[in-house]
Amino acid sequence: MDEDLRNIVLGVLATGVSASLGWLTRTYAWRRRLRRKQAFFGLPDHAECLLVVNREAGGDGAVHRFDVFALLELAALVKDCGAQAQIVQHDRTHLGFGDRTEFCVGGPGSNRRMAAHLGSLLPGLTMRTEPDPVEERGAIEIGGERYLMDPGAVEYVVLARITAGEGGRPVFLFCGQRAITNQAATRYLARHHERLARTHRGGSFVLLLRVVNSQAYGPDVVELVADVTRAALRAPAAVPAAT
Repeated sequence: MDEDLRNIVLGVLATGVSASLGWLTRTYAWRRRLRRKQAFFGLPDHAECLLVVNREAGGDGAVHRFDVFALLELAALVKDCGAQAQIVQHDRTHLGFGDRTEFCVGGPGSNRRMAAHLGSLLPGLTMRTEPDPVEERGAIEIGGERYLMDPGAVEYVVLARITAGEGGRPVFLFCGQRAITNQAATRYLARHHERLARTHRGGSFVLLLRVVNSQAYGPDVVELVADVTRAALRAPAAVPAAT
């Protein structure tokens, strides 16, 4: 009887120790992934960040529903990091960059903050904002290559992480040809941030993404076209003046 009782006690203790070790291992792995995620997004515990929202074209201050969805996905990432987000309209953000992580959504035609970032942070990248000609509306040009959209079929969006400023906190840019492409870029970032962190080692990157058949698949089918970091960060060569 004593032998049986001792075996039972030892079995319970062994089970408890195994369960504790398993819990500690899972907790360590979870905390490690969290710290890596926080480092990539520049969002330590209780940090504050900015979600810079654009406006819908012709909406008199309204925000397109796909941009709202993009903000919701970003807010979920911020919450997962244990940080806090402040939503600010693009034309009321009179702050520098680097002190706080920033997520800026929308093309330069609907987001003044994005226009400023493209000019100062990505001098090698431009997006056409003029309405005419229609076939070139929203065209993205990087390193001499131009990317035109076929609305609902093939559309492009730039996803960038730029580290600049004294504070060293990153600026994330979601600069798409249509609102649904902005959401596609935020979803791509949420799904692939671990791989992006490993590939770019926490540094700056600029990716050109293709959104395929958004009319049928929404923001879910996204392809990486190219890593255009070098071309986007480098200012284009000056054109010699005519003599």
